[in-house]
Amino acid sequence: MPTVVGNGGREERLGFVRQIAALLFIIALPIALITTNVRIAVNEPRLYEYVADRYDTPATTGIAREELLRASAALRAYYNNDEESIFVRVQKDGEPISLFNPRETAHLRDVKTLFQASFRAQEAAVVFVLAYVVAVFIWAREGSLRTLARQLLLSGLLGLAVIGVVGAIAVSGFDQSFEQFHLIAFDNDLWQLDPDRDRLIQMFPDQFWRDVSLWIGIATLAELAVLAGLAAAYLGLTRRTPVPLLVGDAVRP
Repeated sequence: MPTVVGNGGREERLGFVRQIAALLFIIALPIALITTNVRIAVNEPRLYEYVADRYDTPATTGIAREELLRASAALRAYYNNDEESIFVRVQKDGEPISLFNPRETAHLRDVKTLFQASFRAQEAAVVFVLAYVVAVFIWAREGSLRTLARQLLLSGLLGLAVIGVVGAIAVSGFDQSFEQFHLIAFDNDLWQLDPDRDRLIQMFPDQFWRDVSLWIGIATLAELAVLAGLAAAYLGLTRRTPVPLLVGDAVRP
């Protein structure tokens, strides 16, 4: 005879799904924030103006500032389009030249792959966070705002802890951390460029990447701190009765 599954079994499965969705939300929120900040940085023209002025890349490359900024605009377009490779010509001493050599061009393909993977992760994380809030707390009304606030608080604290630890390690030994990142992110040595010859590293020296990493980390920490602070304030102002931490939890005192 067929086995009849009662409502208790169905509710148990639904409760498990809710728990998993809540945990994914807690993890996805910091990912959405940090990848969004990365995407903003990659596409922010003022960041490319900063590196040209702060590190005097026109003097380093021997190419006029306006030409470097035009090349930077081409790089931003390349990171966001479907072109397999990039070819940039600039004026130097009144003559058109190719800005990047074949090794640099090959490395830029790897960089584009990495950036676009980050963009896709950002889109997925943002869509999941929004869908979770809308589906659980607005459409289905399966959770209270206090439950959402608790999840936001936990997500914020988790993100602050992880990014804080990773950031502290990176700042204390940036050169080693930056090299280790390249070893993990790329399966070749094309990223090992010569600052005396290769214009890509002349345009974007290691010190610039230290600055960008610091800014992205600080921005993400600030965003997480604001969200966690707002969630904590809401919980404090609306404290009445115990509520579950995750959707589907039993109420705990």
